[in-house]
Amino acid sequence: MANSFNTVFYTGVTSDLQGRVWQHKNNKFPKSFTSRYKCYKLVDYSFFSEIEEAIYEEKRIKGGRRQQKIDSVVSKNPNWIDLYEGLVS
Repeated sequence: MANSFNTVFYTGVTSDLQGRVWQHKNNKFPKSFTSRYKCYKLVDYSFFSEIEEAIYEEKRIKGGRRQQKIDSVVSKNPNWIDLYEGLVS
């Protein structure tokens, strides 16, 4: 998830991507990181068959440099469009 200026990033793990992004977009948890920093745009996501793989990838991304995160998004979503609409249509 990113804010509207693509300057703040949030990485997380969920078993319900559509529902979780909806929660972020609708400030379901007003004191959360995504609410405080207005990270309402889904710019990248991956699916994994095992939760352990997803957690490993989350930790890898969070531990990486900022430029690596930017490069990863740009390689898959160069226009930084909100991918949420594709999940719900």
